[in-house]
Amino acid sequence: MAIPNGWLENRAEELKAIVVFCTRLPLLRGTPIAGDAVAKAAWAFPVAGLLVGLIGAVVYTLARRFGLPPWPASALTVAATMLVTGALHEDGLADTADGFGGGKTREQKLEIMRDSRIGTYGVCTLVVSILLRVAALASFPNGHFAVWALIAAHTGARAVVPVLMFLLPPARADGLSAAAGRPPSDSVAAGAIIGFIALLILVRPARAIMALVLLAIVAFVMTWLSSRQIEGQTGDVLGALEQASEIAVLLVALG
Repeated sequence: MAIPNGWLENRAEELKAIVVFCTRLPLLRGTPIAGDAVAKAAWAFPVAGLLVGLIGAVVYTLARRFGLPPWPASALTVAATMLVTGALHEDGLADTADGFGGGKTREQKLEIMRDSRIGTYGVCTLVVSILLRVAALASFPNGHFAVWALIAAHTGARAVVPVLMFLLPPARADGLSAAAGRPPSDSVAAGAIIGFIALLILVRPARAIMALVLLAIVAFVMTWLSSRQIEGQTGDVLGALEQASEIAVLLVALG
């Protein structure tokens, strides 16, 4: 079957937009991103996650080659992935924890989440997230397993993000999520398939199935929680979902 004219070019532009959105890599900094470009390119979220995971894998491999023990090597790896993404998802996790934990009304929660300052809930949640990821990577009995699990976690976690964007409307009339809009169902499905294929390739099939089930549970819980707390989703909630999903895949691969 012939590929329609311009199809590959369109996919390449969508991938470019997601890489610019999800990372701080300087290669594509001049690429403009329209408001709805992120939603249209939802299928590419796991591909961007694959790129982040590969960079983290290189850092981990080099650290181990230079003789660092698993814990320092794992800490450097997590730090590298945070640097590559500009701590985008960590920031969302912290803001979500502060808003959901500290606000009493929907409006208060959204106001707290918009505040750039970080509170006690955010600090504690962020520390737990970083510790869990570092500990999981350091606990793999084999460095090769750690590398594959790391790539799988970043790829699979970002495949879940468009699902929440599709299921819940934006909680605000403005902001990142509102500007992006609702992703097309075929793009969401394509991203989910890419993420699952990556899990099958990078971790054992039985673990991949377990990871898929756990990711579905994490997405359901976050959808339910965000709906109850703020009657929708925001960019911060999407970041929190990515972090929870990343941890889930690492723990399943470790078990």
